[in-house]
Amino acid sequence: RFDSPHGITTDGTNLYVVNHNKHTIRKVVIATGAVTTLAGSGSSGSTNGTGTAAQFKYPTQIVIDGINLYVADTNNHTIRKIVISTGVVSTFAGNPGSSGSADGTGTSARFYYPNGITIDGTNLYVADSSNNKIRKIVIQTGAVTTLAGSGSTDSADGRGTSAQFNHPIGIFSKGTNLY
Repeated sequence: RFDSPHGITTDGTNLYVVNHNKHTIRKVVIATGAVTTLAGSGSSGSTNGTGTAAQFKYPTQIVIDGINLYVADTNNHTIRKIVISTGVVSTFAGNPGSSGSADGTGTSARFYYPNGITIDGTNLYVADSSNNKIRKIVIQTGAVTTLAGSGSTDSADGRGTSAQFNHPIGIFSKGTNLY
């Protein structure tokens, strides 16, 4: 059973599904339909750990780099990393329970209800919903910067921080563009 599934991604063999209301990440074997919980205890929280010892708080979207899953852990204001082979969950960027819009590296960065997440192979891009910004995370270093958005709620076209968004939720990368 699922309760409000949100994001989904695949490695070609398995589907990985964000089970939003149950604070878990589920794995579905495509060939058999077998469903297991990869990570998350089912109770909300921010604990790093392995498999069901880890906790999420209303995660929304998920993306894969082939080895790791990256999860927008929305109500924790963080981006979480799951090593697929071990189920080890760690906080990749942001500090659980500390919302804000600070650029920085790893847990010194701040998000405010991050929702959408996508990858181009080198970087993660996050729709930082309540900050009205698009944020970039360099996967190798964990450095978070603001790519676009002034922080004001509006819909103005512009370059970089001159652009304005109104609570962006989804994001997708294709070639050299983000949508």
